[in-house]
Amino acid sequence: MSELSANITKAEAYLARFKEGGVMNHIGGKSVPALSGETFENHSPVDEEFLCHVAKSGAADIDAAARSAHAAFAAWRDLPATNRKKILHKIADGIEARAEEIAFAECLDTGQPLRFMSKAALRGAENFRFFADRAPAARDGQSLPSPTLMNVTTRVPIGPVGVITPWNTPFMLSTWKIAPALAAGCTVVHKPAEFSPVTASILCEIAHDAGLPDGVWNLVNGFGEDAGKALTEHKLIKAIAFVGESKTGSMIMRQGSESLKRVHFELGGKNPVIVFDDADLDRALDAAIFMIYSLNGERCTSSSRLLLQKSIAGEFIDKLVARVNSIRVGHPLDRNTEIGPLIHQTHFEKVCSYFDIAQKDGATIAAGGKAPQGKGHYVRPTLFTNATPDMRIAQEEIFGPVLTTLIFETEGEALEIANGVDYGLTGYVWTQDIIRAMRFTDKLEAGMIWVNSENVRHLPTPFGGVKASGIGRDGGDWSFEFYMEQKHIGFAIGEHSIPRLGA
Repeated sequence: MSELSANITKAEAYLARFKEGGVMNHIGGKSVPALSGETFENHSPVDEEFLCHVAKSGAADIDAAARSAHAAFAAWRDLPATNRKKILHKIADGIEARAEEIAFAECLDTGQPLRFMSKAALRGAENFRFFADRAPAARDGQSLPSPTLMNVTTRVPIGPVGVITPWNTPFMLSTWKIAPALAAGCTVVHKPAEFSPVTASILCEIAHDAGLPDGVWNLVNGFGEDAGKALTEHKLIKAIAFVGESKTGSMIMRQGSESLKRVHFELGGKNPVIVFDDADLDRALDAAIFMIYSLNGERCTSSSRLLLQKSIAGEFIDKLVARVNSIRVGHPLDRNTEIGPLIHQTHFEKVCSYFDIAQKDGATIAAGGKAPQGKGHYVRPTLFTNATPDMRIAQEEIFGPVLTTLIFETEGEALEIANGVDYGLTGYVWTQDIIRAMRFTDKLEAGMIWVNSENVRHLPTPFGGVKASGIGRDGGDWSFEFYMEQKHIGFAIGEHSIPRLGA
C-alpha cells in the first residue's frame, strides 16, 4: 500500500464516526442534534464524496446555546485564573495527542494539503498554551493616582461571546479566537463555517475531555442566514468575533447594532508584495510564491498582487512562470502535494470565473488559468501578467491560487498602486534600503507589514487590518482588550472638599 493510500485509509477511519453519527451541536456539555431535527450534507472537495450529515441549526438552537453560556458565565469568570490556565493547558495537551486525527480530518474536509495541515494542530495547541500562560495577568490594570484619589484600573470579562470562524484553516483559526476568550473568563458560543464543520467538533470534544465546565463552550452548526444571524442578534451575546468576507462583516455589524454588540472583524485582503530592484530577488521570489500558492491561496494574508519594479520585472516574471508551472497539484493527503482542491463547488466557480474576466479586461494568463479534468474542485496555480491596477483581478479578492503582477517605475507609483484598493490587511516589502523601507511602510495602508520576509506570525504582536480588511486586533494583550471591559475605581485618600449644594 502506498503512503497516500495508507493516509486515505487513516483519514476515513478518523471520519467514520462522523459519517455514521453526523456532526452534532454541543450545548450545555451535551452533544445534541438541531432542535428541528434538520441536517445538511457535507461533502469532501477532494472527490465530492459524502463525509457526514451536519446539524442544521436555527434561532432556537442559538438561544439554547446563548442561555447555556450565560448560565455558566459567572462561575467561569470567578474561577481563579490559575485554574483556567491549567484547563487550557490540558486542552493543548489533548490537541497534541490528536494532532494526526485533526490534520487528516481537515485535509478531507477542506482540501488543504497535509504538508500545511500537519502543523495546524500544533499551532492550535500553541495558541492555547500562549493564552493559558497569560490568563493570570489578564485582569491586571494600572495605578493612576491624582491629588485626591488613588485611581486603579482593572479588566473584567465582557460575558458570553459569539465566535464565527471561516472554512480556510478552520481548526487553527478556531483556537486563535476561542483560546483568548476562555483565558479572559468569557464563555463562548461557536458557529463554525458550514463548509468545514468536522474539526470544530473534535476541538470541542477535546475541551470538555480536558475538564472545561459544561456550558462554557457551546458549539452550534448551521448556515449564516439562520444560525449566524441569530447569534449576531442575540441579546445575551455581548460580542462577536468573526473571520470571513468583508461583505459578511458589514452584514454582521448591522445585525448586531440593535443590541450595541461589540465586534471584532478579521476580513478580506488584496495584499501587495512590492519588490524593488535592489531586493534579494531569489528570496523575494520564494516568499511571493509561498504567500499566494500555499494553503491553496485561500488565506486572507496571501500576497495576491505582485508589484515589480520595471527594471527587474522581465527576468523575475520568467522565473516566476517556471516555478508556478512546477507547483504540484494533487490529493491533499499526498505529502508531495503543494496545492489541493478548493473548498466547495461555489468557491471553485468563483475563482475560475476570474480566468475569463482577466482575458476580457486585457490581461495575459502566463500560467495556469484552467481546471484539471476529473472529480474534485482542483485548479491549476494561475499567474496573470500585463495587468493594470484598475482591472478587477487587481482590485477584487479572488481567494484562490491566483497571482496578479503589476509593474511600477518609481517608489511613489508603487505606493499609489499598493494603496489603491479597498483592503488593507497586510503588505510585503522587499528592498535592501532600510531608509526606503521605513519611509514606504509608514505610508503603506496595511495593519501588518513584513519587510524582506513572508508572513511570520509572532503571537504577542497585533494581528488585523485597516479599511475593508477589518476592525480590531488579535494577539497578545490586544485579544484581552476585545474580550474584556476596562473598569476604573477611584479611592479617596483624604477628606477632599465636596461641593455642598442646598446646604
